[in-house]
Amino acid sequence: MKTFRLIVLGTGLLLLWQLVVIITDAPHYILPGPLPVFHAIIDHWSTLMGHLQTTLTEIIFGILLGTALGISAALTMTFSPLLKRWLLPVLVISQAIPVFALAPILVLWFGYGMASKIAMAVLIIFFPVTSSFYYGMQRTEPQLLELARIMNGSPMRIMRYIVIPAAMPAFASGLRLAAAVAPIGAVIGEWVGSSSGLGFYMIHANARMQIDVMFAALTILSVVSLLLYFLVDFAMERLIYWEPYQGC
Repeated sequence: MKTFRLIVLGTGLLLLWQLVVIITDAPHYILPGPLPVFHAIIDHWSTLMGHLQTTLTEIIFGILLGTALGISAALTMTFSPLLKRWLLPVLVISQAIPVFALAPILVLWFGYGMASKIAMAVLIIFFPVTSSFYYGMQRTEPQLLELARIMNGSPMRIMRYIVIPAAMPAFASGLRLAAAVAPIGAVIGEWVGSSSGLGFYMIHANARMQIDVMFAALTILSVVSLLLYFLVDFAMERLIYWEPYQGC
């Protein structure tokens, strides 16, 4: 059923795209139709896949590092209220500064390679993972915690068998959001300074007025982002088997 919905939704979006092109009579250099973009994908397939490999690597490493840091920060704030007072302002500040403003600084610090793009993705992913996991642990049923203490459960065993499992649905929601926004960090970093990646290729195509190629790169990036989101959604559905499914 989910696959059927995705097919219907994708077909509907393509038809809507073509309808907008017909109604507005937009020039090709402003808004190409789906068919020219499809031809551009076929004609530049090998080049697009090469740039996709770079962007996908940045996204995956960003998700892995951002998730690991987010989990570590959430656990640290849970175990240490003192450190929580210091870490929470850092979390807020990390989201208060626009990522566009940070991108040139990260490129200056980490260079034009993958490191600066991964750092951008980590910055975007860190907050939703940390906040969802931390507040999920804070919402553990008090009755379960009290029962565990009555049965002489150690803090580590309570954390492992009660608190973390109770926080997993909230953590899954944060991770799904992280998977959806991770490409933003990588692409913004590629726009600011890079020599490869779909973001770089889009800027390159735009400068040469190859608008269909630019839309081709954007289309592939959108499809890959959706696939990545649903892959994370599928993994969370299988991992949190004790909770009713809350995903797509």
